[in-house]
Amino acid sequence: MQISKVYILVVFVLVLTSCGVKPSLLDTPDVSAYNQNTPERQKITDSSYTTKNGYLSKNQYGQWELYVSGDPYQIGLQTGSLTQELFLKQEDAFLGKVNELVPSETKQKILRKLLAWYNRKMYLHIPEEYKSEILGVSQYAGDKYDYVADDYLRILYFHSAHDIGHALQDLMLVGCSSFAAWGNKTEDGDLIIGRNFDFYAGDDFAEDKIIAFLKPTEGHKFMSVTWAGMMGVVSGMNDQGLTVTINAGKSSIPWVAKTPISILTREILQYASNIDEAIAIAKKRQVFVSESIFIGSAKDNRAITIEVSPKNFGVYEVENSNQLICSNHFQSEAYADDEKNLKHKAESHSQYRYKRMEELLSESTKVTPKIAVDILRNKEGLHDKAIGYGNEKALNQLLAHHGIVFKPKDGLVWVSANPYQLGEFVAYNLNTVFSEAPENSKAMSLHNGNLTIEKDPFQFTEAYKNYEDYRILRREVIAAINNDMHLLPLTLQKLQDSNPEYWEAYYLVGKYYYERKYYTAAYNAFEISKTKEITTVTDQEQVDLYLKKIKRKLNQ
Repeated sequence: MQISKVYILVVFVLVLTSCGVKPSLLDTPDVSAYNQNTPERQKITDSSYTTKNGYLSKNQYGQWELYVSGDPYQIGLQTGSLTQELFLKQEDAFLGKVNELVPSETKQKILRKLLAWYNRKMYLHIPEEYKSEILGVSQYAGDKYDYVADDYLRILYFHSAHDIGHALQDLMLVGCSSFAAWGNKTEDGDLIIGRNFDFYAGDDFAEDKIIAFLKPTEGHKFMSVTWAGMMGVVSGMNDQGLTVTINAGKSSIPWVAKTPISILTREILQYASNIDEAIAIAKKRQVFVSESIFIGSAKDNRAITIEVSPKNFGVYEVENSNQLICSNHFQSEAYADDEKNLKHKAESHSQYRYKRMEELLSESTKVTPKIAVDILRNKEGLHDKAIGYGNEKALNQLLAHHGIVFKPKDGLVWVSANPYQLGEFVAYNLNTVFSEAPENSKAMSLHNGNLTIEKDPFQFTEAYKNYEDYRILRREVIAAINNDMHLLPLTLQKLQDSNPEYWEAYYLVGKYYYERKYYTAAYNAFEISKTKEITTVTDQEQVDLYLKKIKRKLNQ
């Protein structure tokens, strides 16, 4: 009965607001001033394609290298043509479960209207050149998910998905960690930046990461780590030695989309050459979630964070220090009294990871790219405590889409190969790529093999194998809890044995036994969970609540 009332309310709201939605549905960018030629793609191998002004090739580390040049519409067309199969895979990874969750055609229509209503103002806040790129990419989209939105609108909407995901607490999208060192903190005094992008949307989503090199007709040439269909930037560096990465802050669930963070950071990367220019661009745009934009600059030889939110703006710069650390809470004076930020800092795992980065940086008197990689790969807690694999208090949570290290002055960047940050950190020199790469290479790889940092041997250990087993068992146990399914005691024991220092393993066993009314067994599991490093205050409270409820039941 309640669900029916919700649907009636949603439909009623959509009817009332339909007039405000129509302009956004009809809006398409005017690309008449751009080159209209449709690129002809040539297939070289199953993992290598070229067009007149670009090419895509898979390197030996499993990363896709993309090089594209041209005006905005051509960049979109070239990118869409070259990556069309990858985009279809990304859509399946991102939207594949929508059909399962929303099988009803009626509910799919409601979903479509709800998305249109939510994104009704986004088109007003995205520069025309980026809408033109998205339109170009959309020419190569399939029709499998047309019920979500038409091709162009669907890809446009994807650019707000990152922001929405950061705002929702129940998605594991908010654990990014970043740091920078320069001056007497690095081997040669030059700026070095490291970051983990812990955006998790399923294993399949992270399988085909793209290292993209773009040469636009306007602005600076730049690289970014991305995925098919994504024209925004989450991690990137331009040919001026300016770097951009993003770390989510604590947000309320937004009710209307404006400028996606990845579009703002794309604009900064393409048009800023130093810190002041980056700040000026950030001030122009209205965002709809809270985010720390981590800016590194070769020209300034330092880093700052620009802290943006719908109703506030701050810049954080360190004083009397040659290092900057950023996790997922704000640090500028503008947010000193922000209640959401203070609560998030006190109750989440952000401050813990911040302290861990401080600890690891203090152990390294002179940071090098290799040391930066080692920090990003670190799986332990404070004071090297074993806190279980996959714990969000760790810098390496074994779920990252990518890890990345920049050395801006030299134009160097290292990007992690799968799995997580454990594969090689593959090196690229932007100066070489943009000066030597032809427009349609048939064989040339863009990476620099001589500078690549070797893979982490942890991925060949028994502990890693056990962790991968844990992830499979975890899904099995959660499904059993949600669907009242029976599990053998051996399965529950394997879950705990595969990740013995992780609090969640015992918590899930406790939940399973609690739901089946095996209260003594549940109590024992929750008690063990309390002895481990629990991720957040909310998680700790949940464990305590179960123990309290079980005590009541056992004393009845």
